[in-house]
Amino acid sequence: MTSPRLVAFDLDDTLAPSKGQIDDRIADLLRELLRRVDVAIISGGNEAQFRSQVIARLGDADATEQARLHLLPTCGTRYLRHDGTEYTAVYAHDLTDEEKTSALTALREEAERLGLWESKTWGEILEDRGSQITFSALGQQAPREAKHAWDASGEKRALLRDAVAPRLPGLEVRSGGSTSIDITRAGIDKAFGMQKLAEHTGIRLTEMLFYGDRLDEGGNDYPVLAIGVPSIAVDGWEDTADKLDALLATLPEPAAL
Repeated sequence: MTSPRLVAFDLDDTLAPSKGQIDDRIADLLRELLRRVDVAIISGGNEAQFRSQVIARLGDADATEQARLHLLPTCGTRYLRHDGTEYTAVYAHDLTDEEKTSALTALREEAERLGLWESKTWGEILEDRGSQITFSALGQQAPREAKHAWDASGEKRALLRDAVAPRLPGLEVRSGGSTSIDITRAGIDKAFGMQKLAEHTGIRLTEMLFYGDRLDEGGNDYPVLAIGVPSIAVDGWEDTADKLDALLATLPEPAAL
């Protein structure tokens, strides 16, 4: 695809180091992209992460640029747009208190039973993200190297997912990032978020272009590829930046739009 109407991205390890702010280079590239096309960011991360990792770094974007930015935390169970003053929720599909309690209990009990409840962590292991419950084996703030070493094969996450899922009928239990398990309402993943985005914007999935670091089958970006969104695999934010340089060279200059 040479002229997408919308360019979408995963967040952690695609636009930014895990849980870190986007780099100056990425911020500049996103602003340049926003002058030409719509941009979306979709991730299992919560709204607070989007605000600290992305919004805080794009504070000098003008009104036209901000109006073109679509933010989809927790795999698109929330959708934020700029209303001219600030980023506000277009919708939010939050879990009920009962669903949250059941998910949190099942994750802790099964992780402890399987020996996957770690004693050395960086931050909270369990997090209520409103529309998503997330288990992070080493804590939310674990360093990238520790995260990637914990479950390089994905076997631990698969084991925990398979133990928790039967306890939560009606909820979706899936592997998230390199150490995480995400729980949402059934049928919700990044494909859900992208389809909602298409409905709200009128931009067809085939007119979008997606960048993600886990497009392999079973990866949390794979559902986007599976529904027909043209996708490009990346290996870290630096690789994304290089590929965005190449994309921008093919797009019309803003004055030509």
